[in-house]
Amino acid sequence: MYTLPKIERFNQDVLSKYHIYNSVFITLPFDSIDNTGVLLPLFTETCETGFKKQETPKEIVDFFSNKFLSNASEEEKIDLMFRFIQYIERQIVLFDAIEDAAFPEVNNMEGRGSLRDIKEKSDAKEKDDELSEFLESFNVRTVLTAHPTQFYPGPVLGIINDLTEAIRQNDLLQIKQLLAQLGKTPFIQKEKPNPYDEAVSLIWYLENVFYATAGEIVHYLQKNILEGNPIHNQLIKLGFWPGGDRDGNPFVTTDITLKVADRLRTSILKCYYVEMRNLKRKLTFSGVDALVAELEHKLYRSVFYSKGDIFITLEELLTQLNKIRAIIIEKHQSLYLDELDALLVKVNLFGFHFATLDIRQNSKIHNAVFKDVVNYYLNSGSDVFPKNYYELTEDQKINVLSKVKGNLNPADFENEITRYTLESVQAIKTIQENNGEEGANRYIISNNESALNVMETFAMIRLNNWEKPTVDIIPLFESVDDLQNAHTIMEQLYTNPEYAKHLKSRGNKQTIMLGFSDGTKDGGYLMANWSIYQAKISLTKISREYGIKAIFFDGRGGPPARGGGKTHKFYASLGPKIENNEIQITVQGQTISSNFGTLDSCRYNIENLLSAGVTNQVFSKEKNELTAEETQILTDLANLGYDKYLSFKNHPKFIPYLEKMSTLKYYSKTNIGSRPSKRSKSESLDFADLRAIPFVGSWSQLKQNVPGFFGVGSALRHFEETGQWDKVSDLYHNSLFFKTLLENSMMSLAKSFLPLTAYMKNDPEFGEFWQIIYDEFSETKRLLLKIAGHKTLMENYPDGIASIQIRERIVLPLLTIQQYALLRINELNKAEKPNEELVKVYEKIVTRSLFGNTNASRNSA
Repeated sequence: MYTLPKIERFNQDVLSKYHIYNSVFITLPFDSIDNTGVLLPLFTETCETGFKKQETPKEIVDFFSNKFLSNASEEEKIDLMFRFIQYIERQIVLFDAIEDAAFPEVNNMEGRGSLRDIKEKSDAKEKDDELSEFLESFNVRTVLTAHPTQFYPGPVLGIINDLTEAIRQNDLLQIKQLLAQLGKTPFIQKEKPNPYDEAVSLIWYLENVFYATAGEIVHYLQKNILEGNPIHNQLIKLGFWPGGDRDGNPFVTTDITLKVADRLRTSILKCYYVEMRNLKRKLTFSGVDALVAELEHKLYRSVFYSKGDIFITLEELLTQLNKIRAIIIEKHQSLYLDELDALLVKVNLFGFHFATLDIRQNSKIHNAVFKDVVNYYLNSGSDVFPKNYYELTEDQKINVLSKVKGNLNPADFENEITRYTLESVQAIKTIQENNGEEGANRYIISNNESALNVMETFAMIRLNNWEKPTVDIIPLFESVDDLQNAHTIMEQLYTNPEYAKHLKSRGNKQTIMLGFSDGTKDGGYLMANWSIYQAKISLTKISREYGIKAIFFDGRGGPPARGGGKTHKFYASLGPKIENNEIQITVQGQTISSNFGTLDSCRYNIENLLSAGVTNQVFSKEKNELTAEETQILTDLANLGYDKYLSFKNHPKFIPYLEKMSTLKYYSKTNIGSRPSKRSKSESLDFADLRAIPFVGSWSQLKQNVPGFFGVGSALRHFEETGQWDKVSDLYHNSLFFKTLLENSMMSLAKSFLPLTAYMKNDPEFGEFWQIIYDEFSETKRLLLKIAGHKTLMENYPDGIASIQIRERIVLPLLTIQQYALLRINELNKAEKPNEELVKVYEKIVTRSLFGNTNASRNSA
């Protein structure tokens, strides 16, 4: 049977359904929506026409008001704007649900990148043995973070889930009821969630999506590639940051860390209990039924009756399940063996921990904590630290730190941060006792700048009466300078006898985290991505020299500016000079719900990551190696882009523009995450303290997406003007890494809309600055289209660009309202006596409009 092209499937299963169900939504009688459904399409049309005529957001809103709202007061106009916002938010939910429902129809679930594709390629290339060996050594680790980019509150997420299912079933009555419920359900949270609330929200995805999907993937591989033999390797791992990520989040306490770990354990035991209960209905035969009933009872008590008590150990659970398995094979013709094996796969994957709770803290906090610790010992007359410790060189300090031991009591310290930081080590011990070592065995040091940062953490752990810690210490390199110096720092650690001994006890593996988000904020798009690529080569080389296997953990966000986009293609493009035995990535906010929010999308994206590893290591590892000339071209491009971005970042209007013309300051007013939008508490905006999410998100709200393209056009133009265009063109067509890099930048351009802010070019203070952005955008677009041989952006992803265009059309009125409100705020503040109440109302409009704009983009922050 003929399969329709992807864009036709999209038009049939997404676009047409959206128009039908949206027309139903428009006609629903909501008390608070009134005639919004009639007026909104007219306002959308007014916006589209107005921007084509180069009108300002204020002119567009005023024109609409004069034409369709006869003699409306400012209060009435404001009321309508709020109703438009509420309505558009719900249109976005509807579109999300339709896209999620159509996911398996639009995307070929058995096509390129799928497990089936891996199996067929392996058979065709006679690589079955290599593939089996790969599956026993490779890992994919998706780490769910609490970074605040998900604006949907819990009840709305529930409606999206139910609506997706109703649309999949074409249940019109249920769809209508859910749309009505959606219209009456608040989209804003009255209070900020605490870290435990965030954890509970994300555990929903573990229980309802990752548990089933990861189990099915490994079970499929065992049956179809390993001929029924179990995979002994933990192929898919889950990581978790809510409750453990302390970096800049004062609300993460030791109690919350322990509470989250308990919840993770209870959640996985509940999953096992539900599955065991279902098996009990099938495994009813002699010699098996009593064993099954006993397991079910113990799991039930551990989940529902205990106050932290566990009535079964992981070892006992596995022993009993394997005993049941042996009896089924021996005496009952392997009846229901497949279902039992499916449960065994999950127990082997998730143990009693479900997901590993990572602890993270900033190196600057560690510096202060460690000073507190050293002073404590010096003041107590102890000889743990020499009296002249502060006068020692870095190498001398590292030597001291590698040998210290102690038994600190966090209660002895008055400083709260010192106490909490020391307690976090005690918490890791407790979690390992309750959930197993995988429950919490990673300590991440963000903003890591030196070997001393790592050794301070190493010493801090050992001073907590833990001489041989079962903890991996993970430095996170973020700035361009730190990335370029990372291999030197790691060599210092590898040559330290005590740290080398620690690594040996951890299997001679060293996990190293690399931050895309802050790298882009610091050095621009090209330099950040190339610095990370180069850092991986240098780190792999130095690690191999010392017999250490480097494992790279990529701190990626949703959009290309933060390492998102077509992520799996980056991993498929890595050559033999980069260690790639594990793919570890952070997944956050919208990216969790959009890429891993349903069983279909989760399966599709995890399979793509597995496939990327197979492609790189089994099928085409030699093809991906860059030549010396290609490396030089990329280095030149990165340096050219870096210079352009640096001059832009150092422009005197850079910070004032973000403060006065963007939505940056409004992020802190949204009740979406427990973490503050800045690391410091200072009133003034310090670029170094600014977090990547509000930074990238603010450009996204302006529809300028600067971090995803700035410097790319200037770098490419240099090669065009110097007669070297063939060099970059050949690189684009020969290197998957470079092609993916530029394709992701095209996505940033496709999600930009410069006419929205074109009025700024006439602004006396920021006109010149806006023009710089516009010129670089235009040049980047021209040259990306030229190098790809395309007439329009994302021409080779027709369904992707179609989805973006529909989403952008839905939120165009919202963006217009947001810009109108920002303009009114500036106008009111310039008045001799500003109307402060009215300013607050317009500020509320700006804050409320952040929600829909972010949700519509799905990967904007």
